[in-house]
Amino acid sequence: MVWEPEIGELERRRQLAYEMGGEDRVTRHHDNGRLTIRERLERLVDAGTFRERGVLAGRAQYEDGRLAGFSPSNYVMGIAKLAGRRVVVGGDDFTVRGGAADGAVGGKAGHAERMARELRVPIVRLVDGTGGGGSVRTIENIGRTYVPGNPSWDTMVGMMAEVPVVAAAMGSVAGIGAARVAASHFSLMVKGTAQLFVAGPPVVARGIGREIDREELGGSHIHARKSGAVDNAVESEAEAFAQIRRFLSYMPQNAWHVPPACPADDPADRREEALLSLIPRDRRRPYDVRALLDLVLDRGSFFEIGRSFGPSQVTGVARLGGRVVGVLANDPTKIGGSLDGPASDKLEKHVDLCDTFNLPIVNFVDQPGFMLGAAAEEQGTIKRGVRALAAVYQARVPWATVIVRRAYGVAGAGHQNHARWNYRVAWPSGDWGSLPIEGGVLAAYRREIEASPDPARRQAEIEEQLSALRSPFRTAESFNIEEIIDPRDTRPLLCEWTEAAYEMLPTIAGPKQRGMRP
Repeated sequence: MVWEPEIGELERRRQLAYEMGGEDRVTRHHDNGRLTIRERLERLVDAGTFRERGVLAGRAQYEDGRLAGFSPSNYVMGIAKLAGRRVVVGGDDFTVRGGAADGAVGGKAGHAERMARELRVPIVRLVDGTGGGGSVRTIENIGRTYVPGNPSWDTMVGMMAEVPVVAAAMGSVAGIGAARVAASHFSLMVKGTAQLFVAGPPVVARGIGREIDREELGGSHIHARKSGAVDNAVESEAEAFAQIRRFLSYMPQNAWHVPPACPADDPADRREEALLSLIPRDRRRPYDVRALLDLVLDRGSFFEIGRSFGPSQVTGVARLGGRVVGVLANDPTKIGGSLDGPASDKLEKHVDLCDTFNLPIVNFVDQPGFMLGAAAEEQGTIKRGVRALAAVYQARVPWATVIVRRAYGVAGAGHQNHARWNYRVAWPSGDWGSLPIEGGVLAAYRREIEASPDPARRQAEIEEQLSALRSPFRTAESFNIEEIIDPRDTRPLLCEWTEAAYEMLPTIAGPKQRGMRP
């Protein structure tokens, strides 16, 4: 064979690349309970479908014109299939320079981003490295400092409006690594193994003069619960791969397509008797909103996103009659279901996600209003809430509202865009207004109550008088609520609506004028 020597050299160089950071570093990586990047990719995608690109990229040493040593690029990427659909996948190799961005060669990560965008397919980032983590050493290597730049950022921003982006923190990620996790439609991190921060403990200790460990600085208890920088926290790498696969199963390949439907084995006309007793007559008593969702949506189809952050607002994706829908609901067990700052951020992001990828939205409403009090004001609840309501009004996907109990105040009014036609029904337990009667009477009738010989009795009398007028049937008489339904009819009606919604989706498909922000 004429080219046999070159083919042999090609294979030798591939084997050097597959050795990654060397046997000792790979062993330490495994001893820490972590998979290597190629092992991760093999477990994530369909067997035998990963086609790596750039495997020969790295830093080589030559003696007398012959290869004497080779350190591969610490970013591995390529194209594969996931559940039979094409995706771009890539991730950091922690065994080479700790996955630091300056250990990559030739901009492989940026190449992966551009490939996903041009092919209009989802991208999955398995992040296990940093940005500037090695840049101080780079100063010595290149003999100068440099002005920071991120030439692929325009691609990453553009992708947010065009293709699904999933990112998982698989280890300690900082700087641009942390930004790559946050700049996504769905993000997660592995508890105990992954941490996320702008800068790691050594830099922080130097800056604030206090030693702090990685978990305290950026563990999942911070970012999945308090900051919202990641959506979900998982127990293991295997669970991370399972959630990535499940999330993408609800997404279209890109913004030009509609979400994938699947055969429905759950009857669309299923009517659940339990719905009749789910909402307590006592308005102060909570209930299990996830039990409600399980009774209405296709069985087992609800995939919750961001459960621990802004927990009063429930967000996720599910199916109705086999068709994908975005799901919103209020959890009355968490600050009464009211909308605070974190819940507002969560609502805004989820509405934008659904609008970007053509998922019709179903909103199960039990909204007592914006969260009250000094802490809520310090959070900027009203500003963050207004941003969420702006997202609702900007959304163009079909929207269905089911008012299961309360809809009060500005936040309650934000259950849909009232300038559009939306499919809306209410349960007999519906209770709505500018303010709850129990709290609003004292504000509206203060002078009359204070002038009464028995203020407490007079307040109770006024509340009783007004409560006689709060029946949802009176609202229906004026067509201020379009329809009151038997709760058992909720699923059949929503399945019927979803079928109609999907008929119009092709007319609105395509990137929206304003791209989604993380």
